[in-house]
Amino acid sequence: MRERTKEFQIRRVDYKKHFPKGGAALGNLEASLRDTSLEPDLLELVRILASQINGCAYCLAMHTRDARARGENQVRLDTVVAWRETPYFTDREQAALAWCEHLTDLSHLGASNESYARIESLFSAPEVAALTFAIIAINSWNRLAVGLEADVTSLEGVDAPIVSAVSRADAIGEGDQ
Repeated sequence: MRERTKEFQIRRVDYKKHFPKGGAALGNLEASLRDTSLEPDLLELVRILASQINGCAYCLAMHTRDARARGENQVRLDTVVAWRETPYFTDREQAALAWCEHLTDLSHLGASNESYARIESLFSAPEVAALTFAIIAINSWNRLAVGLEADVTSLEGVDAPIVSAVSRADAIGEGDQ
């Protein structure tokens, strides 16, 4: 087992160092979302789903940790990715999760009129705008964390045994060259 540190680590370009205004802009967007009428639990569910879709271990670990700390039910966290098949999510949460899927996977799903109509029927116009920005934000964070390889083991409050030394490159076959 390797020794862990709990200082944020990124394996590629450190965006905080080399483009701090970019990280600050996303941070400001996140701060503005806290001033909306959207439920914090709903926002965490959206962040979790987008991170699952995008395969972002760092953000997934962070947002499930944060949701648990807020008192979110573990079964709901375990089934976010299969939300359509469970009775655990409210109408607003279901609409937000569907909108998240559509905006996260634009090339396959697009932003359908049906999905938008459901959002529009359950959320005010300012909430639709804020929810859309929340989805944009988490997708941006996911792309930073996956693209620049944020180290999930450096995330504070996430303590799981490290049982593999396999890197992402090794796992997808790039390490064989």
